[in-house]
Amino acid sequence: MIRRLEIATSHPGLWELTASVHACVSAAEVESGLCTLFIRHTSASLVIQENADPSARQDLENWLNRLVAEDDPLFTHTQEGPDDMPAHIKAALTATSLAIPIDGGELVLGTWQGIYLWEHRTRGGEREVAVHIARD
Repeated sequence: MIRRLEIATSHPGLWELTASVHACVSAAEVESGLCTLFIRHTSASLVIQENADPSARQDLENWLNRLVAEDDPLFTHTQEGPDDMPAHIKAALTATSLAIPIDGGELVLGTWQGIYLWEHRTRGGEREVAVHIARD
């Protein structure tokens, strides 16, 4: 079964999806299986990261922005602005899909793990994540 989560982002950063994914798993009533997430975009990504201390997420964002800076003179794909190609590179360096086991009807996440959509565009946008839940 596939569900779709729609997330409106307004700026770059990590947008937590953990509760929405938990709700999909609960609605599916699957005791044991696998939850696969797939983002249908090339300028945003998915990550599992610490959800307790926001400074960890801020440090990740700062580091990736330093690694892939806007206005690099090597970029030719700039039709949509200076954040266009950097967003594609950031998505390529992170993940477009995640697979999380389900056990006892719950996602098997660690204590401090959360599921995030990582928006890489300056203005954000409407993002869609496909959620596939499979039974064992």
